[in-house]
Amino acid sequence: METYFITFRSVTFAQRGERALQRQGISCYMMRTPRWMEERGCGYALSLQRGQEAVEILNREGISWRKLYWKGRDGSIQEVGL
Repeated sequence: METYFITFRSVTFAQRGERALQRQGISCYMMRTPRWMEERGCGYALSLQRGQEAVEILNREGISWRKLYWKGRDGSIQEVGL
């Protein structure tokens, strides 16, 4: 199954993002950002299945996020440039 990860700089932004996405019917869950995914290593991420749509919602709601990653069916992970 394909999975997306949206990273945030703080737990507050991740929580805001989680609430905004859930209000729009996008299922997601919050987690600590893995070290390899963030250069600063102190962020949070949302794991979900509808990454592009989620980013559009976050932008529309004015919620700051850092990066979007995509995990393919084969386990490979890459940053999605938007």
